[in-house]
This record gives sequence, structure tokens and C-alpha cells, in this order.
Amino acid sequence: MTFIICGLAEVPAVIAARAPSHMITLLDPASMIATPAGIEAANHLRLGVNDIAEPMDGMTPPDEQLVHDLLAFGTGWQGEAPMLIHCWAGISRSTASAFVLACARNPQADERQMALLMRRAAPHAYPNRRIVALADAILGRRGRMADAVAAMGGNDFVAHGTPFDFPARH
Repeated sequence: MTFIICGLAEVPAVIAARAPSHMITLLDPASMIATPAGIEAANHLRLGVNDIAEPMDGMTPPDEQLVHDLLAFGTGWQGEAPMLIHCWAGISRSTASAFVLACARNPQADERQMALLMRRAAPHAYPNRRIVALADAILGRRGRMADAVAAMGGNDFVAHGTPFDFPARH
């Protein structure tokens, strides 16, 4: 069971090379994409959200409904083929979503160890703090998820990530 995390520009190549069965798109509503060839429409979750941690005029912040939709979609994936999770740059919304889904699938796993595994796999990862905090509350993790991504530190302000794999089971 593997999540593949990348930016929008890498989506076609990742689909061609890895044949994921499911895909999550996290883009601002104005930049939302159609389901690409190679992915069934029913297996594509499209979440219109801006990459912000605090509400801002004219922008769509992550909210509880987004996290509930993410978690519900994640339970429908059996893991026979990878799940592709992407945002604009493959740094924040997508890494937060992969981390949230991994935490949901592994309720007994150590959140900090999962976050540090992500850091080793992707030095550019900087999970969206609001998505993680909302999921932390919904999953009843009592701040451990938020603390874990904070322990990852920064990413030296990288503008674009590179595709990487993150295990769904820990």
C-alpha cells in the first residue's frame, strides 16, 4: 500500500509509469483539473482548497468537511495499486493528506515516526498545518499529529517538490 505524492506537473508521468488506481487532487478551486486519462472518475477525489493555514479573503481554507471527505475517500481504497495524491507543487496539501491518511490507517502507529519517515523520503515536504490539525482533532490524536509535523521542521522554502512514495501502512 503506497501513496505517491507529487505536484500537478508530474501527474501525467506518474500515472503512465505507476498506474495508480485512485487519485486525490488538492488545488485551488479556480485551478481544478478534470479526471486524467488512466484514472476512473469514481476513483478521483477533487478537493478545491487553497494552501493556507489561516482564513484569508477570497481563498478557500481547509475545513473539517475537506478532512471528512479525504478520510471517507481513503477508506474506499484497498491498496492493490498505488494512490496518487497531488497538489500544485507536491509540498504542502498533498503531503498533509498522505500523512492524514496514513495516520487514519495506522491508529496505533507513532505519529512522530511517520512524520520523520516522510521527512527522510521528501526533504521538501511541509504538510499543511491546518489540514493536519483538523484531522488530529477528528481522529482524536490529542495534538500528536500536529506535534509530529511540527517536529519535521521547515523545508528551506523549496518551491517545487519531486515525486516520492510514502507507505500507507506503518
